[in-house]
Amino acid sequence: MGTVLEMAEKLYDKVARQLRQQITNGTYRAGERLPGVRKLKTQCNVSASTILTALAMLEAEGLIEAKPRSGNYVKRPSVGHIAVPGTSQPELIPQPVSSQQLTLNLVKTSHHPDILQLGTAVPADCFLPTAAIGRSIARVSRRQIGHSNYYEFPPGNLELRRQISKRMLLAGCQTSPDEIVITSGCQEAICLALRAVAKPGDVIAVESPTFYGLLQAIDFLNLKALEIPTDPIDGLNITALQTALEQWDVKACVMVSNYSNPLGHCMTDSQKKQLVQLLAEQQVPLIENDIYGDLGFENHRPPALKAFDEHMGTIYCSSFSKTISPGLRVGWIIAPQHSEKIEYSKYVNSLSTPTLSQRALAHYLQHESHDRFLRNVRAKYRYQVQRMVELIYRHFPQGTRVTQPSGGFVVWLELPVQVNALELYHLALESQISIAPGQVFSARHQYEHFIRINCAIEWNEKATRALILLSQLISKLASN
Repeated sequence: MGTVLEMAEKLYDKVARQLRQQITNGTYRAGERLPGVRKLKTQCNVSASTILTALAMLEAEGLIEAKPRSGNYVKRPSVGHIAVPGTSQPELIPQPVSSQQLTLNLVKTSHHPDILQLGTAVPADCFLPTAAIGRSIARVSRRQIGHSNYYEFPPGNLELRRQISKRMLLAGCQTSPDEIVITSGCQEAICLALRAVAKPGDVIAVESPTFYGLLQAIDFLNLKALEIPTDPIDGLNITALQTALEQWDVKACVMVSNYSNPLGHCMTDSQKKQLVQLLAEQQVPLIENDIYGDLGFENHRPPALKAFDEHMGTIYCSSFSKTISPGLRVGWIIAPQHSEKIEYSKYVNSLSTPTLSQRALAHYLQHESHDRFLRNVRAKYRYQVQRMVELIYRHFPQGTRVTQPSGGFVVWLELPVQVNALELYHLALESQISIAPGQVFSARHQYEHFIRINCAIEWNEKATRALILLSQLISKLASN
């Protein structure tokens, strides 16, 4: 009898998993009717009771809703009024970056298969063109047998640079392949940019909160971070930046204008023009990280800051880590005015980016439909973020605020003030849940009751239970 029950459980779990995946990947969209029980029974080759049990599971998870005499429909996210965190208010004082060990520990947990990865901004496999890039790697390996026998020294593989040059047009930038230097991801590109314009002890203006990887780079290069107030909707406070530039000798400003991490804001074209003009007038180099630019929820790709630069003062950095493959470690930097210094620094730092990675990506961009993939994955991320925000609205304690970005795949939460994010981080980790505590997004360890959550996870019953458990941990800390 036990064996029969186990088989039944496996069957309805399998059916629920298949339907859940079809909803997540956009096969069935919000508001769309699912096939009837009879049709699902035939498709899945199971009993009607198994189908009904699977549907009941999905309804309990909030994925579908049953309408009398009509059928089962994919549920539209129905988030009521939920407040967004306000503009940050850091002190306009340069600060050395320290205590980055917590960040390293956070990254290390991403290797553990049993931990729900809400802490690192790394997409699950189902959001990446894994099969397509695998085909390109295989074809390059077969046709170019000696692909790994020599280095692709800076500036990098010519065909890859040509393909990147074409894609830069989508961001509003006219760029020659000769101006592009291939790097080992966007992190190396940012480090090369900082080295080109600053020396130890110099001040770098950054958004606040900002991506912890940038703070690590500033720390590694012995620079100081000057945190600028930033709004989850409007982005960097340009007036505050102007005040900071008048007070301090700022050597560069590092910005993510399109779907920033962790706030997810996208600056308007007029704000971008204003920012570029201000920095040009002050003769302060602008380092742009546009790694999320392709991941807006609408099919219109917003222009880069570089598109508004008439004075060639913007250093552009990006990579394929969020859209194609994190593990290939391929990014690029465009800085014609510093190209010689950057190429030499790249050579000294790592000789070259792996040859196979460069050639595989060049082949993928030439022969696979990357734009079609982006259209599909944007819809997936829109769904993922909406569902996460809905779950937060339904389960997290009163007083929680959350961003509602129009691109990317992370959300930034402001929790009740009684909740210490570091304490929550450790409690959650004990329950096999990884989150990113707010303190790692600030050189001054601010944002003690904030966390960042990665929405690019594979939704299943385990993930839903874990998020509800996380909400219970937050409620417990809030009540204390």
